[in-house]
Amino acid sequence: MQLTASFSDLNGASVFITGGGSGIGAALTEGFLRQGAKVTFIGRSDASEFVEQVTQTTGNAPIFVQGDITDSAALQGAIDLAADRHGPVSVLVNNAANDQRHATTEVTDAFWDWMIAVNLKAYFFACQAVLPGMQTMGQGRIVNFSSISYMMGNAGYPIYTTANGGITAMTRSLAREFGPDGIGINALAPGWVLTDKQVEKWATPEGLAAHLDRQCLKTHLEPRDVVETTLFLSSQASRMMTGQLIALDGGVVTTG
Repeated sequence: MQLTASFSDLNGASVFITGGGSGIGAALTEGFLRQGAKVTFIGRSDASEFVEQVTQTTGNAPIFVQGDITDSAALQGAIDLAADRHGPVSVLVNNAANDQRHATTEVTDAFWDWMIAVNLKAYFFACQAVLPGMQTMGQGRIVNFSSISYMMGNAGYPIYTTANGGITAMTRSLAREFGPDGIGINALAPGWVLTDKQVEKWATPEGLAAHLDRQCLKTHLEPRDVVETTLFLSSQASRMMTGQLIALDGGVVTTG
């Protein structure tokens, strides 16, 4: 992955990424490693092969913790490990999510609880786990991944869009609460990023053409686009940006 920018303050930074072993998360892990950051990531599936591959390509080895982010104790333990090995987490990227499609009339209590646990609860408790260390340092950056899906009023996954609206609200409240401690907290809302999962499950030629027609910029988003924006939001280059929702979507959602 070729990056167009580098951020010197990320060199040596202790970075924690949820879902950092596959899809956009894997691209994020690689991107931070290429900045010289000390990266720890958590994921449910075994990422040992990815760790070996990315270590070879970047010359920088991440720490992988296999675990479920919906288990708050396991999530706290992974963040504690990152702090023990790399120093207090100075950058948190809440990336892990699940946009499984579902029909409103078929949602059960159990499915609701699971979707909210993955897409909202884990974000809150990851923030809770890193904030004390950031307060002690007097600085920190948090990037919470949202989505433009709720801004567009998309149908087909109402719990996911509900959670994304909650992420934006949570981000704004935490930014206000912890801004006096020097901690910047923003939400990043990507559009349709063509990962392997998206191509395999949902990207049809007709759907892609229709979405591209809605974009101002007539190029599909790639993981690299998300990585570079996240690096910016994680660095001191964006030190006076907080409480923001940034749409990274080629201009599907526009305001003004």
